[in-house]
Formats: sequence, structure tokens, C-alpha cells
Amino acid sequence: MPLYIILSRLTEKGAQTLFRRPERMKEVNEELERMGLRVLEQYLVFGDWDFLNIVEAKDDKSLAAALINLNMRGTIRTTTYKIMPADELIEAIKEAARGRGEEA
Repeated sequence: MPLYIILSRLTEKGAQTLFRRPERMKEVNEELERMGLRVLEQYLVFGDWDFLNIVEAKDDKSLAAALINLNMRGTIRTTTYKIMPADELIEAIKEAARGRGEEA
């Protein structure tokens, strides 16, 4: 399944919710699972973003629908990147080289 990094920033409303109910983070992860995503890793980020999540989704459409659902609540804003494990990149390069009759 495709992997994605979701960087999120709490809005004022989101920060208030999290302060009052820190367990809300885990509840959101459960909601994402019901929407077809699986949160693999979750980190607090010190800097321009508040959280970094690595998630798995069956496809881009599932991810887009879940992110629109989350963002429309007004508690977070997200930026998302599709990612590929380094081993898959190495294999892709080797396959491309073989297709050209070269060796990588």
C-alpha cells in the first residue's frame, strides 16, 4: 500500500481541543483507520509543524477523502507527501537500467 507523510499544524481550536483532551490524538487515529488509513508512526515536531505522521492508504483517493474530512473540522491544517521506501527506489533504478540494457 502507498505510504504518505502528513505534516499537520494545529489551529487555535485544535490546540484547545488537544489541551482539554490529549487522548483525542488516539481517537483521530482510530477514525482514520475507519476511513481506510493506517497510522504507522506519529511524532511531535518542534518547528513550523506540530505533528508528523507516516500513514498507509489503499490509494490516493482514500487519503484525499480522509484529509478533506480532517481539514474541514477546523482543528488542523495539513500538507501531505507521497513517499517511497529507499529499497523500492533502488529496485526501480535497477529495473530502469535493465530496460535500457545497462547494469546499475
